Amino acid sequence: MRTRLGTVLAALVTSATAAAVLPSGTPASAVTPVGAGVAAAAQTAPTAARATPRLRISVRARGLSHAWDAKPIGRGRVLITEREPARLTVAAGSGTRRVRFPTGKVFVSGETGLMGLEIDPGYSSNRRFYTCSGWRTGGGGHDVRVIAWRMNDAATRARMIKPLVTGLPSTSGRHGGCRLLVTDGGALVVGTGDAAVGRNPRSLTSLGGKTLRLQLPSGRPHPANPFAGASNRKKRYVLTYGHRNVQGLAQRRDGSLWSVEHGPDRDDEVNRLRPGGDYGWHPVPGYDESVPMTDQSLPGKQVGARWRSGRPTLATSGSTFVDGRKWGAWNGVLAVAALKAERLVLMRFDRQGRFVRSWAPRQLRRYGRLRTVTQLPNGNLLVCTDGDGGAGKVLLVKPV
Repeated sequence: MRTRLGTVLAALVTSATAAAVLPSGTPASAVTPVGAGVAAAAQTAPTAARATPRLRISVRARGLSHAWDAKPIGRGRVLITEREPARLTVAAGSGTRRVRFPTGKVFVSGETGLMGLEIDPGYSSNRRFYTCSGWRTGGGGHDVRVIAWRMNDAATRARMIKPLVTGLPSTSGRHGGCRLLVTDGGALVVGTGDAAVGRNPRSLTSLGGKTLRLQLPSGRPHPANPFAGASNRKKRYVLTYGHRNVQGLAQRRDGSLWSVEHGPDRDDEVNRLRPGGDYGWHPVPGYDESVPMTDQSLPGKQVGARWRSGRPTLATSGSTFVDGRKWGAWNGVLAVAALKAERLVLMRFDRQGRFVRSWAPRQLRRYGRLRTVTQLPNGNLLVCTDGDGGAGKVLLVKPV
């Protein structure tokens, strides 16, 4: 698969009519396979005039297994989730330490384990943070759920406050989602997977294949949600539906919310979220992955992707909008970690949300599968690699 991916990307470079080449020598067209129906605007003069920065990369944490998310918690410390061993780890100084946490309660199978992580805006005083993970419910059952936790002052032990939302579907562990994002307005957005059940994405009484929006700290459905008045409680959580497996969530400076998700054998997607929007994944009967990622033949109106990979997929995952003048021409891009393609893809969208172009910095193409990317308050990036058996790392990326 990796050889085929490289061959196809090389072909894209060869066939591109206007392949912009990075200072590092990586053709931008190699990571911008744009399918039919996805708008691509011409590069604007202001973007061309700004220089792309050089990157200085160091290892912030090592010895990890399937690092899934990483967020700063103050005093130079970084909190990390590891999916398969279901561990919480803190990187502090030059080392790491495990956080006491009920690992045995986490359901771990396939793509599901200890996944999404977010930090409460008031963490410095309340020590609250949130996870999304598989969870053992007793009697051999399991689901995916979002849980609020409180960390002790030394960041050595986490105590459960309460589950915020439960009952996200879970079967074999396939398509478990599950990304978290605290918005600028203080809401918690949850990106979920469809659990490989075909009816879930477009069923408004299932929490699978959706983005959900919750109030903090209560966990109640957000009052501005499009179905906030529904009689069914699950439906009241729904922000958007018709998704396959949401892996990334990000908020742009203009306040818009964006998602990144895995396609089947084609069409990874980047979507701009519209409350109440149907994003068109409906793999029925059974679980028929030959259907389009955004099936415009379905009843109603489906929201088209802002970018899609075509064939092959890159296995796009965690994302963040990169802000700050020190990023030069990359100020304002959407940074997307890619697992199968083993790169960080920087995507430029114009003010209307139309795809413009992308870059893949060569310096980040030597670390294997990349799971997610987070921007620190100082503008630098944290990038999680997906190595297992202690081979995983969290990288610190500085523009210079």
